[in-house]
Amino acid sequence: MMSVCGRVRLWSSALLVFFVFGAATAADAQGDVAAFYRGKQIRMIVGSAVGGGYDLFARVVARHLVNHIPGNPHILVQNQPTAGGVVMTNQLYNQGPKDGTVIGVPINGIPTAPLLQAGTQFDQTRLTWIGSTNREAYVAFVWHSAPVRSIAELTSKEVVVGATTPGTTMVDFPQLVNEVLGFKFKIVRGYQGTPQINLAIERGEVQGMGGLGWASVKAQTPHWISERKIRVLAQYGFKRYAELADVPTMLELARSDADRQAMTMLFARTEYGRPYFLPPDVPVERVAALRRAFDATMIDPAFLAEATRLQFDVDPLTGEQVQALVGELAATPREVVARVRAALEAPAAQ
Repeated sequence: MMSVCGRVRLWSSALLVFFVFGAATAADAQGDVAAFYRGKQIRMIVGSAVGGGYDLFARVVARHLVNHIPGNPHILVQNQPTAGGVVMTNQLYNQGPKDGTVIGVPINGIPTAPLLQAGTQFDQTRLTWIGSTNREAYVAFVWHSAPVRSIAELTSKEVVVGATTPGTTMVDFPQLVNEVLGFKFKIVRGYQGTPQINLAIERGEVQGMGGLGWASVKAQTPHWISERKIRVLAQYGFKRYAELADVPTMLELARSDADRQAMTMLFARTEYGRPYFLPPDVPVERVAALRRAFDATMIDPAFLAEATRLQFDVDPLTGEQVQALVGELAATPREVVARVRAALEAPAAQ
């Protein structure tokens, strides 16, 4: 019978072989990924208009992500805002390319779109999520001259807010609280993007926005904040954002558990604020490389310095964390989904 010392030596030798083999295999995979990407161009397709928050942040990410992808490919940022990014996601999901040379940058309504919207042709759990740049505070705000001074007044006074298309927070968030909490946001759809809505607010065409990322407000119109041109009525996150500690959350205004469940499902978008994905079936070694490149970008001092200069908040999630959260949302009880969908399809949103 082999002695204990003999068994330990044998186990140690086997473990050493395992680690050496594993390290060699990882190195081979890294080399294969570098060889694949060397000299190639990755397309990063943004599902919203040029100049908006998603677009601006994606361009910052792209400038630094290239430095962390093996083989140092080039990244070209393109925009395809049709139908709130649903068309872009449908195309990438079904047509690819599925080789790791295209990255989708959707609005944050895409992970729940198959539950809530017609026209989706993808399974959000089969998209390969590579990370999110930040959890984000979303706010409802009005111009300083608007006749509403607090969120409570919205049960009796109407506010006209600008928006782009269904599926965006600008439409979905105020529409849901209209139905659940009895507010009177009048939603004017059809604007191309937030820059156009910002102009409409300054011209007096609309009085504010019913659901926009606070980071976008800070990046695009910081003077509105410093000059007190806008009044933030409420925020949509699961908890109060530190910079907006005196502003109530919509969840705090829930009158029942059913109300809270419906709002929690929709407002979970704030937890994975700006996600990035690959189509399904990308080779696993390239998925791993892009996820780790994304993680490295999020702590890159040069990236963080540029994000700070542009007033973008960075509070990232890994691809694995986003994948898990999207899976949880896909399992939302049917009755909750039905209530939220009915609210978003209500005539008041038209």
